[in-house]
Amino acid sequence: MITIGQLARYVGVSVKTVRVYHAKGLLPEPDRDASGYRRYGADDAIDLIKIRTLAEAGVPLARIRDLRSATDEEFQQALREIDGELTARIRGLRATQERLRRLAAGRLAPLPAEVGAYLEDLDRWGFTPRWVDLQRDLWILVFATHPDRAITLFHDQAEILADPALRQLFLGYDHAYDLDADDPRVDDLARRIAEAHRERYGPGELPLLDAGSEIPGLIQGTVNASSPAWRRLDTLIRGHLDV
Repeated sequence: MITIGQLARYVGVSVKTVRVYHAKGLLPEPDRDASGYRRYGADDAIDLIKIRTLAEAGVPLARIRDLRSATDEEFQQALREIDGELTARIRGLRATQERLRRLAAGRLAPLPAEVGAYLEDLDRWGFTPRWVDLQRDLWILVFATHPDRAITLFHDQAEILADPALRQLFLGYDHAYDLDADDPRVDDLARRIAEAHRERYGPGELPLLDAGSEIPGLIQGTVNASSPAWRRLDTLIRGHLDV
């Protein structure tokens, strides 16, 4: 028989942790000897090792307590579920690690080759370097936060820019950057963009990333903050579309 201090040391936890497990009903408190000290046996050490292993795997203490009354079959099934959860967490941590490494290397997120080609087309079509850089940053954000929807939205955007008439509207948007916000050309451009929007999508809204996503608002906010004229363009377009 061993003391609580010896038990904690053998298993690799603190005495305080053992007492917490007692208080939460995970580890039964043993009887005290004639001197008033708790004495622990091999079974207690085995139970404590199980508790420590599950806790280190991120299993909530309440769930560990419930597993004490599980049958062997139920316990094995729980272990398989926990193993699956750990596998998913490890996969997520590896993905996070890769993003950190890309960040350290100055690459926030990889973009598909077709996006790179599209950005080169923007330059060739006469868009300003400011616009090309802005588009690159925004697509990095979309692909990083919504990889499942990003490629569909990108293809929609690329299809629009492939149309010379629609491309001229975007070029107009780009070059409106330096206009005064009250310039009549801003009003005319907003009207023509709204008309093109209705013709392409009908009365509905633009294709969305997903319901409740804050990314579209963040993107538009970034664009609007760049130029008073762009900010007014957004306001006028929304007004024409009743958005």
